[in-house]
Amino acid sequence: MTLIALIRHGSTYWNRERRMQGHAGNPLDEEGWRQARSLADRLSLESWDALYASDLPRARQTAEILLEALPLNEIRFNARLRELNRGLAEGTTEEERVSRWGTDWRKLELGIETDAAGTARGAAFIRDVAALHPGRRILAVSHGNILRLALKGVMPDLDTDTVLDNTSVTLIRLRDGQWDCALYNCSKHLTIAGNGGIR
Repeated sequence: MTLIALIRHGSTYWNRERRMQGHAGNPLDEEGWRQARSLADRLSLESWDALYASDLPRARQTAEILLEALPLNEIRFNARLRELNRGLAEGTTEEERVSRWGTDWRKLELGIETDAAGTARGAAFIRDVAALHPGRRILAVSHGNILRLALKGVMPDLDTDTVLDNTSVTLIRLRDGQWDCALYNCSKHLTIAGNGGIR
């Protein structure tokens, strides 16, 4: 059985301001650092074989905190774990988008990566990592939208309507060629000390 723990990065100021982040290089905020440390405490109770991450700063910083707590030698950065590219809308709030482009801004050509493209690259990452590490336990730090799309790519029937919380853990398993989701959007490490890992 191969396990992959899909993790959303810690909080940023743009999360609080509800700005589209996309490929922007904004870092974790103070809360994000605290969340990542709590997650590191949780994951340190388990054994992990590899750590992958998006190379965008908010995911990179989250992964670096995890690496400090785990007996692993490196973070393997992979651009397929980047958030959806938001094009001209990056850095904007909904109010700003409506003011700039009108209420039908979603129908405009703003250079925004499509859900279909995100699903394809996210699912390809999951399948490739599973093939590279059969029978292993893998961590992958990424971003909310791309993770939900990637999950749909490998498990089309999975309900991914719930937005992923910052530093949440979603655990997927590959057994006998079939994927299942053992845990979705779990962030109990933010409220419970000594939680016993993610079994």
